[in-house]
Amino acid sequence: MNAPTTPIAATEPRLTSLSHGGGCGCKIAPGVLSEILKGTAAMPIPPQLLVGIETADDAAVYQLNEEQALIATTDFFMPIVDDPYDFGRIAATNAISDVYAMGGQPIMALALVGMPISVLSTHTIGRILEGGQAVCRAAGIPIAGGHTIDSVEPIYGLVALGLVHPKHVKRNADARPGDVLVLGKPLGVGVLSAALKKETLSPEGYAQMIEVTTRLNTPGPELAKLPGVHALTDITGFGLAGHALELARGAKAGITLDWAKVPLLPGVVDLARAGCVTGASGRNWAGYGAEVGLPAGFDAVFQALLSDPQTSGGLLVSCTPEAVDAVLAVFARHGFGQAAVVGEVNAQGAGPRLQVR
Repeated sequence: MNAPTTPIAATEPRLTSLSHGGGCGCKIAPGVLSEILKGTAAMPIPPQLLVGIETADDAAVYQLNEEQALIATTDFFMPIVDDPYDFGRIAATNAISDVYAMGGQPIMALALVGMPISVLSTHTIGRILEGGQAVCRAAGIPIAGGHTIDSVEPIYGLVALGLVHPKHVKRNADARPGDVLVLGKPLGVGVLSAALKKETLSPEGYAQMIEVTTRLNTPGPELAKLPGVHALTDITGFGLAGHALELARGAKAGITLDWAKVPLLPGVVDLARAGCVTGASGRNWAGYGAEVGLPAGFDAVFQALLSDPQTSGGLLVSCTPEAVDAVLAVFARHGFGQAAVVGEVNAQGAGPRLQVR
């Protein structure tokens, strides 16, 4: 396994040993979350609230004036890696991604910090925060404040704020029949994190994991301005299948995924066959697997990758077929060379909601 880049005191435990689940794999399972939220009372919605909780979108959007809308989101989780600096970078990248997924440009962030101060040194905690600050600098935004608590498990993340023109807001509910789906990053982060926790991840695998999870989804604002782009979301804790289902529900249409075209991180299939699969993958499938149609003989490992939780995953774009070349060109300009067409939106009312071929 790759040695951490930041020295950790011999008396300190591995960061991942302090958390019961890492990264976006910590998310409450979709079925359980639905049960929790169904009893919450509906609140009056002001007309300025362009996006709220109604479609489980990536962020809230509030219109300020004719030219600006405020994007507000938050995301935090327990360690997915042992290196504190890398943990901070991954958590910050993941949180800012939701601003990009709405088509916005981030403007500032607030830090959310919960740490077991009797277990971790101030140096280690400081390195986590430094990692988050490094990503915010790369995104061109300040960390303008935050909140800290003494916590049993290490927790780090951000409140991220951004701006977008009201006409360029991209919801996850606006995919249209006939659209093509383009995925910006390869899948497999959950598998790599499971291998890391089992101490079977190679140095090359660790480097690949850090590279993909700390790559900011900067194509978002440019994609949102393309006339043929109808919907955007990012693939995180519910996996590709879960977030594709959110698009399907919003469009009231079926979605077909072409599994052979879905990009995967190197080595994840072999690692998954060796048992490096997260518990969250199974919980995800239990929550929505009944809404997914699989071809006969579909490999169980591929099923696990469909529901594999992605930490700081890629953007999923729903666009017209005519816009595909422009979408891929935007991804390429921002360094997302593995972006690929992975499916399409079918006729309204088509079922099952998500079909894999």
